Amino acid sequence: MQIEYQIENELSIDEFIDCLVDSTLGERRPVNNRERISKMLNHANLIITARDIDLLVGVSRSLTDFSYCTYLSDLAVRKNYQKLGIGKELIKRTKIESGEAKIILLSAPAAIEYYPKIGMTKHNHCYLLNDINELK
Repeated sequence: MQIEYQIENELSIDEFIDCLVDSTLGERRPVNNRERISKMLNHANLIITARDIDLLVGVSRSLTDFSYCTYLSDLAVRKNYQKLGIGKELIKRTKIESGEAKIILLSAPAAIEYYPKIGMTKHNHCYLLNDINELK
């Protein structure tokens, strides 16, 4: 197996959805809403892929200013390719491409134990707002 990594800011919707679903990240992403997935891809400004020949086996989708912060919003690796170092390599390449920017991500429940193992620091001060009507 020869995994090839590259920046692919023009990733296809179908490939992205397929990888999300096969990684289990699709359970928490709007994979049945192609228009929303399209916006997710179009507005990301750093997408790094991992391919085994032509098969997309992993993806890191980020929004970054390339200076202060990079929000790594999706890190997906197909189930059959997990535990091979692909996720860690995608994070490493995202950090390299982001320059001085720190990497920020929200962990999927199944990956909470993964990130500290690869050297990332847990941060307890994160807040979410999903609905504007919840703002007081």
